[in-house]
Amino acid sequence: MLLILDLETTGLEPSDRICAIGMIGSGEVHFELINPGKKIPPSASAIHHITNEMVKDAPIFAQSLSAQKIELFNTPERILVSHNAPFELAMLQKEGITWKGSVIDTLKCTQSLMDDLEGYALQFLRYELRLYREEKRVFEEMGVEIIPHHPLSDALHTQMVLEYLLELADVERLIEISQSHVLLTRLPFGKYAKKRIEEIALKDPRYLKWMVESLMDMDEDLRYSIDYYLRGK
Repeated sequence: MLLILDLETTGLEPSDRICAIGMIGSGEVHFELINPGKKIPPSASAIHHITNEMVKDAPIFAQSLSAQKIELFNTPERILVSHNAPFELAMLQKEGITWKGSVIDTLKCTQSLMDDLEGYALQFLRYELRLYREEKRVFEEMGVEIIPHHPLSDALHTQMVLEYLLELADVERLIEISQSHVLLTRLPFGKYAKKRIEEIALKDPRYLKWMVESLMDMDEDLRYSIDYYLRGK
């Protein structure tokens, strides 16, 4: 029923592509390097440690086993689970795959159900939620090595975050949250990073207005939250 997915890419721009895939579905794990058809810049390699030499002889996405597996899982009754699902879905769309099932975005769900944390990155949640207490056992059972920013390792940590979330809400509620705007309480970056947006709206509303007007690629939930507090709601 669930497909846990994590992708590594050549970057975050519209022209960037997938260079590695990690998946967990039906109790099976899958990892594959993908030839993205373009250079992986050092800034991306510095995060996921995938180099151009590593993907040189890898298949392009359309000819990969990963593409076959995703298409096999891509049915209306399946639920795709990812940490920052819109990014993964957009990357799959570039490869011609439109997801047919429901989606659970563990990033959006943690932001909604645990709205006062200092951060929501997967590795932050690994420690904030104390997943490390059980991760050795979980990873050994699945035959996966703990390597932050490796797509298979991140997929398994995403699964652990999902299990934590399921103690707070059922699957239907998590799907609903993933489809909705999330009201963020803290600014994730900038000169007021980690400060409450509501307080910034009172003390320095011009800064928030500048962000909304200047940052065209701003996350939709952050834009929604800034607008919400600027309206004084």
